[in-house]
Amino acid sequence: MKILLLGCQGQVGQELLTTLSAIGTVTAWGRHELDLAQLDAIGPKILAQPPDVIVNAAAYTAVDKAEQEPQLAYTINGEAPGKLAQAAAACGAILIHISTDYVFDGQQNQPYQPDSPTNPLGVYGQSKLAGELAVQAACDRHVILRTAWVYGAKGQGNFVKTMLRLGAERDTLKVVYDQVGCPTWSYDIAAAIAQLIPYLAPGTFGTYHFTNSGAVSWYDFAIAIFEEAAALGYPLTLKTVLPITTDQYPLPAKRPAYSVLGSEKLDALLNQTPPHWRVSLRKMLQEFVSSPPQG
Repeated sequence: MKILLLGCQGQVGQELLTTLSAIGTVTAWGRHELDLAQLDAIGPKILAQPPDVIVNAAAYTAVDKAEQEPQLAYTINGEAPGKLAQAAAACGAILIHISTDYVFDGQQNQPYQPDSPTNPLGVYGQSKLAGELAVQAACDRHVILRTAWVYGAKGQGNFVKTMLRLGAERDTLKVVYDQVGCPTWSYDIAAAIAQLIPYLAPGTFGTYHFTNSGAVSWYDFAIAIFEEAAALGYPLTLKTVLPITTDQYPLPAKRPAYSVLGSEKLDALLNQTPPHWRVSLRKMLQEFVSSPPQG
């Protein structure tokens, strides 16, 4: 099986390099090999070396910056996936496209399902929803996999790495407590995608959700990070974590207050449930503290 991985330098992409290599021959492209902002280059480059499966882990992910760069966000997140889908359809490949909880408005009080109504609050979520619609329109053999609150030891900064850095620099932190979601380890996403690919056949294509199991606020997630890091001997100077409201920590882009994703559809297909978020957090921190920091 020939697999083309896009976004190989990101935190999920780096994990996919490992998990996908176990099931096929992987060609890994980062921005230097294929810049998704260059829309006209996408189709010809892919069709020159047609793969069996395309896994798109590339995206414009700067949620707040997207409010100032809407055109770039829409190009990479909205239009480029459509070009990928067209290329996949032209060469008969399967396209797996990673999306986000930000396509929802966070007004529910129960987990969002793959067919729940979408209503993104900002440019990032709107651009990602545009990408989903473009994929659905252009390629029947597709999987849209929404995930949320992604962190990992590899790649650039994320919430866990930020908390560890600040926890080593400060004695007091303030973290919002009125946003609830599912922290998800990048390795678990990559493992789920590799497990999913052999199951893909007519009747299994469409939209799925994958996150680690369990839900938590950012505040309680931060507390868990510090507890687990301290148990591993990570050097922390932090003494106090204070819960605050979203209104007390204003950001350019609105966040969904509740973005728990229901993964039952994928669980049924794979016949397994995702690991609990705290179990995966512990594994990620063990990896992180035992190796030089990256990103």
